[in-house]
Amino acid sequence: MSELYLMVTITNRNLTGKFTNFYKDTGINVSMIAVGSGTAASEILDYFGLDGSQKSVLFHMVTDTKWKEVKQGLRRKMQIDIPGIGIAFLVPLSSIGGKKTLNYLTSGQEFIKGEESTLKETKYELLVVISNQGYTEMVMDAAREVHAAGGTVIHARGTGTEKADKFLGVTLVPEKEMIFIVVKRSQKNDIMRAIMDKAGLDSKARSIVFSLPVTDTAGMRLIEEMEEEA
Repeated sequence: MSELYLMVTITNRNLTGKFTNFYKDTGINVSMIAVGSGTAASEILDYFGLDGSQKSVLFHMVTDTKWKEVKQGLRRKMQIDIPGIGIAFLVPLSSIGGKKTLNYLTSGQEFIKGEESTLKETKYELLVVISNQGYTEMVMDAAREVHAAGGTVIHARGTGTEKADKFLGVTLVPEKEMIFIVVKRSQKNDIMRAIMDKAGLDSKARSIVFSLPVTDTAGMRLIEEMEEEA
């Protein structure tokens, strides 16, 4: 069995192309690129050698085997251990909405599906929905029908969209929106299914969805109290 992870890379904006090309050379063709800016304390930024201005955040899906190869390349070819290059880290996935989406996101990486998640006691999960730009409300309307709360939207650009026809049977545009929705674990399957059914690949939104385990939370007390009163 293989483990599947969301690999997050944070680097200065001017190195975006260099990282994207490196990942493509290692066989990771599908990615999401979002823009951001540094907010960490100056001593933390100084430690990593990152300035506090413009950042790129790159999201890729990797298996544990692929990560070992990529990590080695990040150190040797990208010299990521040198301050100022960037940082990369993994977040374990708990599930992915559909086999087509899995094949597209892993894009040829060898993956043997095991159990959903090794983190079974988590109370909450983070749903990550990637949809065509302009269809956030379609996604959220579907999620709210099964009692999801609000989401957070990040505008992003996708790469590897030319492979969508092969793995998904549809054409994707590069302009994307990433929608983050924190849900109770008990609600996860219903909400993912609603999004796939009403805003999925057969809709104009062309959404794909996967979930990440949330090991701890703060600021969720009001939502919990409202649910207890309902």
